[in-house]
Amino acid sequence: MPTTEEKPSDAKCCCPCHYMIGLLVVAFGLTFLLRTLEVITYHTAGIIWPIIVILAGLKTIFGSMCKCCSAK
Repeated sequence: MPTTEEKPSDAKCCCPCHYMIGLLVVAFGLTFLLRTLEVITYHTAGIIWPIIVILAGLKTIFGSMCKCCSAK
């Protein structure tokens, strides 16, 4: 009889990939806050925010490839 340990159903996965969307939302908000405080220019903010949206989209598309969560 193999001794594999199963995660309890209420246990949270602690993979760093699950924090990615939250970090992207924070970066998105921080971009506009820095623009409002005139720390970065409109041009720089105009480059940063589409990149953040693209990264969030890629995370959503490839998010199902998390090895710990897809092994159920």
